[in-house]
Amino acid sequence: MGLKIEYSGKVIYEDNHLLVVVKPINMPVQEDESKDLDFLTTLKQYLKDKYHKPGNVYLGLVHRLDRPVGGVMVFAKTSKCASRLSEQIRTHQLKKEYYAVTMNKVPNEGTFIDKLLKNRDTNIVKIDDAGKEAILSYEAIDYKNDMSLVKIALKTGRSHQIRVQFASRNYPLYGDQKYNPNSQVKEQIALYATSLTFNHPITKEPMTFKTDLPNTYPWNIFEKK
Repeated sequence: MGLKIEYSGKVIYEDNHLLVVVKPINMPVQEDESKDLDFLTTLKQYLKDKYHKPGNVYLGLVHRLDRPVGGVMVFAKTSKCASRLSEQIRTHQLKKEYYAVTMNKVPNEGTFIDKLLKNRDTNIVKIDDAGKEAILSYEAIDYKNDMSLVKIALKTGRSHQIRVQFASRNYPLYGDQKYNPNSQVKEQIALYATSLTFNHPITKEPMTFKTDLPNTYPWNIFEKK
């Protein structure tokens, strides 16, 4: 008898084609070298249990969040939907919104355009002309204790993009163990995926799904809009 897997996320929306859920912080989206329980495995088990499926369950992974980052994600329950959602991501029709807490006071708003290159051996990303274009825009929502609460619209989905683009301008994210040299070991990175907007892959209906920010430090010291 196999190990019982408990689903630990929150289901926002589900139909025959899609599963929209909130990923817990500090859980890998899919199996990695740590071999820790991953989100995709728990979701497949959730579907298997809910619908009493005897065999393997299909669930298409179309986008990712870094392990320490929580927030809203969409998964495809059929290969057709996975293909159509992936196409929306490729053509920038799927919109992602994040909130982050950065160190130092950022300007009121801005757009960052860089080229990012990932070192496959170290998993570290840096700005490099040999990399791929990365674009985001942001709006500063509030300032407290020499920190900034920012709302971010991600135009491209590069690995570690938000973390690197802000850190390279001396606004590293609070608690970022990779790109904030002053981060303490026990601090949790302040980056959260709060909203997804896309067209339903079958009905074409525009859909937006949101989730609240954590009620923990440093999120809870700011006024949110």
